[in-house]
Amino acid sequence: MNATALTTTYNFQAYMIYLPIVIFLTVLVSQFLFKNSKAFMIDIFHQKEDIAMATNSLFKIGFYLLNLGFALCIIEFFQIETIERLVVALSEKIGGFSIYLGVMMLLNLLLFLKGRKHAMNKDKIIKNENTHI
Repeated sequence: MNATALTTTYNFQAYMIYLPIVIFLTVLVSQFLFKNSKAFMIDIFHQKEDIAMATNSLFKIGFYLLNLGFALCIIEFFQIETIERLVVALSEKIGGFSIYLGVMMLLNLLLFLKGRKHAMNKDKIIKNENTHI
């Protein structure tokens, strides 16, 4: 007689812990980043607040889509049979996602700084052209 051993896994619990944490982290970083990026956007768009805020909102949506999409792509857990393995697996997934989220935040900040620098250089060029007329 062939006996099939039923093993209890903690995979479902892992998903139910992982998803709210990565969603919360994504929302938290997004809110912080885009609340503080308004000043950069207004500078980049030469004090045109409506365009700056619209662009900032589009960046925010893109940030959500990219990061939540990545979080869902890496969601798979394999045969978690003990609480210890559950903690380790969650630590690896959430830690890796946190590092990724930090890198994405820094890349966004670099984009804002580069855009601001470009806008300031453009302002200097326009001012120099106007003083030579």
